[in-house]
This record gives sequence, C-alpha cells and structure tokens, in this order.
Amino acid sequence: MSEQIQLAGMPAPRPKLLEKELLAAVIDTARLFGWRIAHFRPAMTKHGWKTAVGGDGAGFPDLVLVRDGVLWVELKVGGNTLSDEQAAWLEALRAAGEECYVWTDHDWFAGVVEARLRRAPA
Repeated sequence: MSEQIQLAGMPAPRPKLLEKELLAAVIDTARLFGWRIAHFRPAMTKHGWKTAVGGDGAGFPDLVLVRDGVLWVELKVGGNTLSDEQAAWLEALRAAGEECYVWTDHDWFAGVVEARLRRAPA
C-alpha cells in the first residue's frame, strides 16, 4: 500500500473526479435543493458516442437547472477546457441575460457548486 507524504506548506492532495462522477454529484445536490434538472446523455452509435440533438445542439451545456431561476452549466474536470461550440453556447446564453457557469472538480471541492445551488438567484 502506498502512502502519500504531505510536505510542510504544501496543499493536501485533492481526490480526482471523473466528469460522470462530478455530474452525478451536481445532480444529487441540485435535487436536494429543489432544482429541476435536464441532462441529455450521449448514446453509442455506429459512428461513436452521439447526443441526439438537432439544430445547433453541438456544445449544448451539460445541465439545465430550473428552480426560481434557470442555470446553464457546463462541467469540466482535470483541467479540460471548453470546446469552441461550448463557449459559443455559453456566450449566446449570457448575451441573452442567462446565468451560466463552467463548474470544475476544483469548484466542487471548494464548495462553490453547493453554495450556488443553495442560494436564491442572483
């Protein structure tokens, strides 16, 4: 069994999350605080993993959360960044006055996600 040694002055190592684990955690927490949730899951096709959406669906946010306002959320883990399509969706939604977030595993462990899901809309 390997042990991690924490050096003085160094931050404690954080656990690593897969995006599907972060997704499940955010959905569970949102339900706890009374949010309605939409997430469109990809399915395996003969052409690889695809999400069945039409129009300009490429890059559509991972989650739409509705309670006393609407949150549009893209999730990223491990330093992954937005694709051009994801950035375009979030930019268009923000331009329309919508509340949008890119939540990361770091945001999850720092309590940022829970804090936003607890409070009333901005």
